[in-house]
Amino acid sequence: MTQDQALNILKTGANVFLTGEPGSGKTYVVNAYVKYLRTCFVEPSITASTGIAATHIGGMTIHSWSGIGIKTKLDRYDLDKIVTSEYISKRIHKARVLIIDEISMLSPNMLDMVDLVCREIRQNSEAFGGLQVIFVGDFFQLPPIVKKDYIEKKQNNLLSDIQKNNGIFAYDSGAWERATPVVCYLTEQHRQDDKNFLSVLSAIRTNNVKKEHLKHINTRQIDIEDMPEDVTKLFSHNINVDQVNNAELMKLETQVKTFMMSSEGNDAIVSALKKGCLSPEKLELKVGAIVMCTKNNQKERYVNGTLGNVIAFEEFSGFPIIKTKNGRNITITPLDWTVEENGKIRAQITQVPLRLAWAITVHKSQGMSLDEAVVDLSQIFEFGQGYVALSRVRRLSGLYLLGINEHALKVHPEILKKDIDFRNISENAVKVFGKLSKSELKKMHSNFIVACGGKTKK
Repeated sequence: MTQDQALNILKTGANVFLTGEPGSGKTYVVNAYVKYLRTCFVEPSITASTGIAATHIGGMTIHSWSGIGIKTKLDRYDLDKIVTSEYISKRIHKARVLIIDEISMLSPNMLDMVDLVCREIRQNSEAFGGLQVIFVGDFFQLPPIVKKDYIEKKQNNLLSDIQKNNGIFAYDSGAWERATPVVCYLTEQHRQDDKNFLSVLSAIRTNNVKKEHLKHINTRQIDIEDMPEDVTKLFSHNINVDQVNNAELMKLETQVKTFMMSSEGNDAIVSALKKGCLSPEKLELKVGAIVMCTKNNQKERYVNGTLGNVIAFEEFSGFPIIKTKNGRNITITPLDWTVEENGKIRAQITQVPLRLAWAITVHKSQGMSLDEAVVDLSQIFEFGQGYVALSRVRRLSGLYLLGINEHALKVHPEILKKDIDFRNISENAVKVFGKLSKSELKKMHSNFIVACGGKTKK
């Protein structure tokens, strides 16, 4: 399917799963649709499954948008609290179009919870309360991190009667099934213009990697001492990321500033909060350090994943001032990570929401598009990790490979089968919508804008 065909389908108001290989133009189509909606005075809700993905599309995480946050289950108390929150209720009532980017990293449980919240707030039994919902992403990329919490089994979960099965992907959810999205599988390639590199990525995607493909990859292997400076480094494990970041910090001759995490509440929950927090207990920073924000802050307009450089420390408070990639200066003040139960805070940790970012994990790189990257695939442990890391760069010449293991070029076997289904459904959609005349399509586009309370262009 072409980008124009996908855009025409989106404009009809149909629920859509927009997918395709990295570089096929998914973000371009989303941006074109958002621009179209805004010219018709319809403001879409733009979200993503992760903070760093949200920065790429100018939105917020679906967790924050829906009011669910870090919850892994919804009981009646949780749902009532979200529904009675004025700003969340107003936001979801006002919405007409919901975009969720990097859908591959969203668990079916989370998607079902978002669906439940939307239906409850909008008092509409249709999928997502009648919103047009657009899932964007590629299931060949990283799967969601599914945490098994034994506490959930002891508590009333409102989703227990509507979840479809025990699958790990968003399409396994009851919400996906109810939404019945039209699959728009983009087949053009716009990011990579290197035929040899494209052949490697396609071979990984079809589980058909041969000697010729390995030969192309192996030409990019380098020794660790030959790593180019000022190039983003991607690793599969946090320990390698930390080693690189600490070494780079030591190279800076500016004065070090230390920020210690504080905590209060139940020891076990505090320990779990610390383990899940991306900011370290002892955060050491210097002017010149490359950093990444680790928490969403709507007021200051940064999210988990915003990248920047430390340019100074505030004179009186001593808090770091960072300059983001888009040129904004932000003073980063401490924030809280909390766990609440029945309206009371059980545990809380407080820290400056930053971490060093000369190197980042492959998980954090999803959605990025890089001219160059140093990549270590020698300790890859998850399906799709190697594929995500390699497909971040535009050309083979921009790849610097430190190592590779047997698992690095493998993708999830379930997705290999599911991808065939997605392609077939997309091809059928092309035929169905292709039968519509221009006037019929235009009328459908106009009807949807009017239904959203917008104004059509004459």
